[in-house]
Amino acid sequence: MQRTINVTAEVNANGWTCNVRIENGGRTVTEHTVTVTKADKDRFAPQSSVEDLVSRSFEFLLEREAPASILRTFALPEIERYFPDYPKTIRS
Repeated sequence: MQRTINVTAEVNANGWTCNVRIENGGRTVTEHTVTVTKADKDRFAPQSSVEDLVSRSFEFLLEREAPASILRTFALPEIERYFPDYPKTIRS
């Protein structure tokens, strides 16, 4: 079964609020809300769109944990708290 990560981003005063839906074979597995500031985007992926940054961040997370283990709501830099290699990995 193929896993799909769907990201939609809405601009807010500090950056973006991203809604993420992870699907397995067309079935929604989990839904998440991630906040990304302009500073976060500049730090982690200045050349990418915010949707691409969040999608790649979820690929990173899914390599390390099950969809149900990912926090439902979080700010993007929180990933680094749990996975110190996140900044280096996401920038490459």
